[in-house]
Order: sequence, then structure tokens, then C-alpha cells
Amino acid sequence: MRRRNIPVEPMSRLAVWSRRLVLFALTVALAAVILVRGEFIETLPGQSILIASFAVAGIGILYAFGAFIVIWRDGNPGLRYAVTALILGLALLAYPGFVVARGYKLPKIADISTDTNDPPRFEVIARIRPRGANPVEYPGQGVAQQQRAAYPNVASLRLDVRPLEAYENALDIVNKRKWRVVDFRAPTAARREGRIEAVALTPVMGFRDDIVIRVRGSGTSTVVDVRSASRYGDRDWGSNARRIRALLDEIDEESTPQTRAR
Repeated sequence: MRRRNIPVEPMSRLAVWSRRLVLFALTVALAAVILVRGEFIETLPGQSILIASFAVAGIGILYAFGAFIVIWRDGNPGLRYAVTALILGLALLAYPGFVVARGYKLPKIADISTDTNDPPRFEVIARIRPRGANPVEYPGQGVAQQQRAAYPNVASLRLDVRPLEAYENALDIVNKRKWRVVDFRAPTAARREGRIEAVALTPVMGFRDDIVIRVRGSGTSTVVDVRSASRYGDRDWGSNARRIRALLDEIDEESTPQTRAR
């Protein structure tokens, strides 16, 4: 008795390619993170690679939806491939989507200072910033007005402690945060201004943002000002303001009598 060959439906090509594209996008995104965080490439090429990976992931997601239609209509196998592509693609796009959703109403500025009339200056960082980076000079009062409207709680921190104590607390916090300190000068009787310049990495990609902390005062009265600026791009999606606010809150907490008495 001859065995009948039961025809097997071919795998959905859309499903196969959706998974291939999304896996490729994940690989490219991971490579971009490693290259930027390891300082093998500069931020701008890293951004371009990352954006390209998002675009490929988006195409993969579209292919997955197309595969769902074909599979439902024709019964081709490949549903698992399409579902995998959809889940991985959405996971890859979730973080940038969250960042954009959280910050799309914020102004297009990338240089934030607690003192917009006399912003702390980048000195050492001005010499090490790569070509093509944003200017180190503060952008001016137009940006200051946008900042005050968007971030009214970003302001100078006034403390009832000696300037040296505030400076040491700030330096300790910077080191705990593992920012790369490129210059630090304690306030002295001859030079009443203390300064800390450091470079911070963004949480996921490791893009470099520059920070300068200025400590001024006399006796037991101190003013701490902070400036945080993105090296590239004209929009920071609120990251610099959040960094400044968190830093000042920690300095304030470390400098209060209740904290020191523990």
C-alpha cells in the first residue's frame, strides 16, 4: 500500500524575516552600547547605529503583523517566529519610547544651570570635549527662560554649613555615583570658590554628559550651583534637570545636622 504524501504548508516568509530583522536589530543595539560605553567610538556614531537598530526593529515588527495576517488567512506555519519578533521588537523600542513619551513636552534645550545669570563655567572639560560637540559656553537667556518655565525647581542650593564641608560632601557624592572627575579644587581662604568638573554616563547607552559644581560662601553660609550639559544634541529629554535635582537633594541631605549626627 502506497503512503500518501501529505503536503506541508511552507513557513511564512514574513514570519521568518520578522524574527531575523528583530534579532539583527538587537545585536546592533547591543554592539552600539558596548562600543559607546567602552569609548571605542564617539557618541554621534553610536547614536546613528542605535537609531538604525530601532528602525530595523520597527520594520521587523511590521513584518510580524504582516505574518499574522498571512498565517490567519492561509494557515502557514510561523506563528511562533512572528510572536517572538513582536515581543523582542517591542522590548527593544520600549525604553526609547518611554523617554520620548516622558519628555516630548519639554523644551529643546540640553544645557541646564542652577544659576542662569552667572552659570558655572567648564574649564578642564572645555579642553577635552571632542570636536563636533556642543559649545561649552552657556547658550544664553533664551535657553534660561525656557529652563525656568520647564524646571522651576532647578535653583541654587543654600546651606548653613562651611563651604569646605559642602564641597567635600559634593565630591563624596560624585565619587559614589562613579562619575569621572576631571578636575577638583577645594575652596580656601585665598580662593573662596570650590569647583568639581566631572563626566557622567547616561544609564543605558553611556552617552557622556558634562557637569560642573561650584561652591561659594563664607563662614557657615554656602551656595552650591550645578550645571549639567549634554555633549551632543539640542534636546536632553529632561535628563540634565533630573540629574541636577537629584544631586542637590543628596548634597542637602548630607549637609543637614540630622544627617551628620547619625
